[in-house]
Amino acid sequence: MTMTQDVVQTEGVGRAEALNPGALGGFLGPKVRLLWNLLNARMLAAIEPFGLHSGAYSTLALISANPGCSQTALARALGMDKSAVVPIIDQLESRGLAIRVRSPEDRRRHALKLTAEGEGIRARMRDPVASAGLPIRKALAAGEMDQLLSLLDRANLALAQAEAID
Repeated sequence: MTMTQDVVQTEGVGRAEALNPGALGGFLGPKVRLLWNLLNARMLAAIEPFGLHSGAYSTLALISANPGCSQTALARALGMDKSAVVPIIDQLESRGLAIRVRSPEDRRRHALKLTAEGEGIRARMRDPVASAGLPIRKALAAGEMDQLLSLLDRANLALAQAEAID
């Protein structure tokens, strides 16, 4: 293992302190969790000026790309429980950014759509949200970034398929 694989960086009092990850060094989950924690903090700072909660940009982007999608399909695409998506949609709806309409195909299901204001805020959020991942993009070559995104897509698909089997 390289030094970057063997060491977990933590913030000590005014300095970075390197910790040996021990048994966690070979596990995917803790590494992904660390990346998520760091990236999520940057994402929250990026969307704070818009007055929206975590998950709002992803929700806006998915509804924009899939107008009329169901809450269930949206939750699945976000990798979240349906009950966790409802408060995000409620916030977007209360702010006039998204609407729920009865699906013409199935009256029991809600179809989600962005309002013009929702499309506008999504577009304004894009650059600040993209900047959250800029240090990663700068650390990787273009081909490596494409490869990382492809590997993440494959990992997500593998876990989604495993969930469907379980």
